[in-house]
Amino acid sequence: MSTKAEYAIELHDKGYNCAQAVACSFCQEFGIKEEEMFRIAEGFGLGMGMMEMCGALSGMMMIIGLQNSAGPDGEKLTKADTYRKVKEYVKKFQEQNGAYLCRELKGVETGKVLRSCPDCIRDAVALTEEYLENQK
Repeated sequence: MSTKAEYAIELHDKGYNCAQAVACSFCQEFGIKEEEMFRIAEGFGLGMGMMEMCGALSGMMMIIGLQNSAGPDGEKLTKADTYRKVKEYVKKFQEQNGAYLCRELKGVETGKVLRSCPDCIRDAVALTEEYLENQK
């Protein structure tokens, strides 16, 4: 397990939600204060508070957007590319875990848990690291 994944699990163990744990583990690379990212990502936990998109994946998407976006002045140049990259990495997660929705991963309707939150966090961190490495 990577140091970043270990740190993300430590954050989750301290009470950070899945989105916060993933996104905050990449703050240093982007010069963002962890407290700010914590606040930004708060509403994305528990599958955006509604057991929809896995929070760990939401954190991953935030980092992909941070890395890929050209900002407001170049947004038209990067928006579609960012969407494509997010879709690609969510698909990789789904292939690994059988789902990308929090309620499906947690087995809310089926009673069968596909993946624990810590494992989703580890997977999302690993995919984020893979994405960032591929951008070099």
